[in-house]
Amino acid sequence: MEPRQTDIRAEYETAILGRRKSPRAPVSLDAKLGRGGLDRTLCRVTDLSREGARISSYSALKKDAVIWLTLPGIGQIAATVRWADDFQAGCQFNQPLEDGQFEALLDVAR
Repeated sequence: MEPRQTDIRAEYETAILGRRKSPRAPVSLDAKLGRGGLDRTLCRVTDLSREGARISSYSALKKDAVIWLTLPGIGQIAATVRWADDFQAGCQFNQPLEDGQFEALLDVAR
């Protein structure tokens, strides 16, 4: 018996969601990006979870670089670049955001 289309989709969604520790939310937040604790350039957070973010920046980032991301209302948070492609990058926060911080950023993005 061949699987129905919905069965295949359900397996695919489970596999994708299973890779993440927590849900991601699409956002559009102005932030600052720096190294060594210093703000250097503006960037935009386009995707956010408690564990990390996708950012668009005006400067190229390298995989495994440690950066400081200054988030509105939160302040600086250290993160490690997990992937980079031109001027977009995915980073993992060294310490996950607290639930209240995550919710506050979602409110700012609305």
